[in-house]
Amino acid sequence: MTTTPETDPTASTGLPAGSAGGAAAVPADGPVPRARRFWAVRRIPAALLAAVVLGAAGLLLYDVAAVRADRSAMSWRRRLAHALATRPLDDVLIVAGASVAVLLGLWLLVLALTPGLRDVLPMRREHTDVRAGLDREAAALILRDRVMEVSGVQSVRVRAGRAKVGVRAVSHFRALDEVRADVERVLAAGVDELGLARPPALAVRVARPSRKEGKAK
Repeated sequence: MTTTPETDPTASTGLPAGSAGGAAAVPADGPVPRARRFWAVRRIPAALLAAVVLGAAGLLLYDVAAVRADRSAMSWRRRLAHALATRPLDDVLIVAGASVAVLLGLWLLVLALTPGLRDVLPMRREHTDVRAGLDREAAALILRDRVMEVSGVQSVRVRAGRAKVGVRAVSHFRALDEVRADVERVLAAGVDELGLARPPALAVRVARPSRKEGKAK
């Protein structure tokens, strides 16, 4: 589970808002703070972009300074300037380079405008200055353990998504309708106990073990 404290920017102590440095609980009659998704740090794309920009800017500034010092410009810059001045705009290399630049720009915009961290599910906010999130694999494991407690369930697979939880259970005895009803009831209670801000929908499938599974047992 991921927790993130949110501090009050107007506080002089630098501690989270609340008495004695503790988390301020949401009033019973007050509005519940909106649980937003967690934003990814994305250190690797940021480091790569910074390294590319720094290297290109340093190389260009060095070449400009060399020209100002009455030295000849680097051959790559002369070739690039000549190609840009002589090639038509519909040239294959010009179009390909522009397409790559546009795709890279769109990719960077997507990274900058989307939260990321799809594996972390935001939880309900019980305090105004604390945010918590639950990993999707951990949520699936918890729900799987709850379903395995249902009488008649032999095995179960749980896939937890941001909007839906898919459950496939195998029952070796009891009526399938009864097992499905118990599984749905247990899952509903389990999802509520997870404390997620946006409870996912449930997709439950209960079947008999296949012949291969029966032989393996």
